[in-house]
Amino acid sequence: MDKLQAEDARYLKRKVKRGSLDVHPTEKALVVQYEVEATILGEMGDPMVGERKECQKIIRLKSLNANTDITTLARRVVEECRLIHPSKLPEVEQLLFYLQNRKKPGNDKQEKHLPRDLTPFEGMELDEEANINCIDDYVELLYEDIPEKVRGATLILHLACNPDNLEELLQNETALGALARVLREDWKQSVDMATTIIYVFFCFSSFSQFHGLVTHYKIGALCMNITEHELKRYDLWQDELQKKQKDPDNQNVKKEHEKALKKYQGLLSKQEQLLRVALYLLLNLAEDTRTELKMRNKNIVHMLVKTLDREDEELLVLVVSFLKKLSIFLENKNDMAETHAVEKLARLLACEHENLLNTTLRLLLNLSFDTGLRSQMVQAGLIHKLSLMLADEKQGQLCMCILYHISVDDRFKSMFAYTDCIPQLMKMLFECGESHMEPELISFCINLAANKRNAQVICEGNGLKMLMKRGLKLKDVLIMKMIRNLSQHDGPTKNLFIDYVGDLAAQMGAEEREEYVIECLGTLANLTIPDLDWELVLKEYNLVPYLKDHLKPGSAEDDLILEVVIMIGTVSMDDSCAATMAKSGIIPALIELLNAQQEDDEFVCQIVYVLYQMVVHQATRDVIIKDTQAPAYLIDLMHDKNAEIRKVCNNTLDIIAEYDNECERKIQSEKFRWHNSQWLEMVENRAMGDDGEPFMFGDDGEAFMHNGDILERPDLFYTAGIHGGREAGREADILERPDLFYTGRGWTGLLSPSPGGSFGGGGLDFYPQYVAREQDLTGLICRQGAGSNRPNM
Repeated sequence: MDKLQAEDARYLKRKVKRGSLDVHPTEKALVVQYEVEATILGEMGDPMVGERKECQKIIRLKSLNANTDITTLARRVVEECRLIHPSKLPEVEQLLFYLQNRKKPGNDKQEKHLPRDLTPFEGMELDEEANINCIDDYVELLYEDIPEKVRGATLILHLACNPDNLEELLQNETALGALARVLREDWKQSVDMATTIIYVFFCFSSFSQFHGLVTHYKIGALCMNITEHELKRYDLWQDELQKKQKDPDNQNVKKEHEKALKKYQGLLSKQEQLLRVALYLLLNLAEDTRTELKMRNKNIVHMLVKTLDREDEELLVLVVSFLKKLSIFLENKNDMAETHAVEKLARLLACEHENLLNTTLRLLLNLSFDTGLRSQMVQAGLIHKLSLMLADEKQGQLCMCILYHISVDDRFKSMFAYTDCIPQLMKMLFECGESHMEPELISFCINLAANKRNAQVICEGNGLKMLMKRGLKLKDVLIMKMIRNLSQHDGPTKNLFIDYVGDLAAQMGAEEREEYVIECLGTLANLTIPDLDWELVLKEYNLVPYLKDHLKPGSAEDDLILEVVIMIGTVSMDDSCAATMAKSGIIPALIELLNAQQEDDEFVCQIVYVLYQMVVHQATRDVIIKDTQAPAYLIDLMHDKNAEIRKVCNNTLDIIAEYDNECERKIQSEKFRWHNSQWLEMVENRAMGDDGEPFMFGDDGEAFMHNGDILERPDLFYTAGIHGGREAGREADILERPDLFYTGRGWTGLLSPSPGGSFGGGGLDFYPQYVAREQDLTGLICRQGAGSNRPNM
């Protein structure tokens, strides 16, 4: 081919295509992108060989400063650089204006939470200046002994530190291949050499487009192996030092220990520099989540957590930053929990290195979303440590967010009462005045107010007074939510709210926002204080019509309607208030609401509680029993799946049964049906198969009960002698009278579907003195028949 080109080539055609313009990332310079197309033409003018190459030209503007005339400089640049078309003059002016006003990296006050750039290290100094044209000579040094290899790698590193040289180094596969080979084969022989070569590849890893190159030479895997090996060496050094420190009184041993300690410190310094370069390179490669997953599979998290024991702050910044990046994935977070990373991070909160402290707090914030890790934080004493840092202007916000997450867990709320956290929060709260309040601050306070001990600390002094003043004046929903949490605690805290009942009741109005009214109404509903005259409050602020109007389904948001129901339950504790509510027609409205919200357990439970409060009072009991369908609804809810609803419902029905015989019979009948549902179903089934129990039918196959209903025969289970009236108990149990059953030779426990005759949790034992004669059975359960129709005992 070369011979063909030499003989046949006659002309070389070169074509330059202009590209884009941009500013240099670090220097005061313009970067011009262009494309060169070279074509070799034959004798007849036809193209024989063609090649394209993308290039760039850097135009450095050393004279550019704050006083430079941008228009004049732009015109001069366009005139002198043929690669820039004159039509690009406005764009050049704009870029120059940007360069003129761009801040220097050193003057940028914006915080950066990534690790700092790697700094030069011992052994990197040279007595000559590296030249890109001598790269082949430097590669030759990589084939010599270790000192020459270190020198050659250092010269190449000096070239790689200049980003402008990376493109050319990328084309030199010989140099990169030699570096990778030396690192792979000889990294154990020299820490300086390993650090230098990894540093070269680190320079490439700083740019995403070169990650493929680093991966191609498997530098990431090598760095993982090197890091693991160095961590094991560190453990061995620690063990050796411990052994030499066993006999401190022996002078010889003491001298050996001091000598070993100096050697250890020198080795440790070099090792930490190596770890910094290797881990920083891995951090850059971890931009690709697939690469990060491979690192995780090789226990990168365990290595990083182990490195947290070091003292070098620059290394720690890098390690914590790496962990912070990894912590957003569940698997990595679980690994950190297993290795107890929180305990080691807690040690770093005492450091004075601002960047390290900030990065550590951000990592802890990521981890605080996990319940188990929050427990580790509490065990490590983070509540106290972070509470002391709340006043720090730079780190206070992060500390508050972490503490907020901890306060979500009810187990840890009470611990805040024994720190300076709550007084500090109250101070920050009141310093806001009428200005906007940070959502993290008020959310944290709302959580803390849900604990009784915290509520007492918050309300100390003028705490509650200041909160009420701000909440009512600014109509602040979140402050009122905090006040509502405070009002739910029994004891001295709740009594403090008596002075503010009128202010809260005055907030009930159509002109107020619903979410604000919900909090005010919820606070009032929490005030179950015996000394509070609710009748006076209802009359003074005309609340009865408001409460009744808001009981209608769809009249307001469900949250507001629910608070109205709770409020009615609270005021109904007072006899006169309950009578007022009954006269106003609120009870039918509650029944209607119960129909509409029967699928909502919270609504059902609160409405049943209101009915419970109503039946306690004589003035409203008769209204509930005789004038409403409330007992029927309560009977239907006796066996609700919700335990709380069943409990309130049963308590209400107990009171109703005590005062109304008809309701008592219905309640007992329903309980009997429920407890004996299986037996009743069997009795009522007239078409049982061949497997049906023989004693249920006569010889002609006709059911013994014919078409009658077992529950229409009260002599089978309730008689005057059995029931005994209210004095014997409101819920007489049929199984308390075994003389009703033929226990000796007949139908023991026939009414119970379960073995042993259990009936609603009760038991039927064998009592000989109560064995009935066959002819004396109340016996309408089964007809007298042949012995073959009775079960064998």
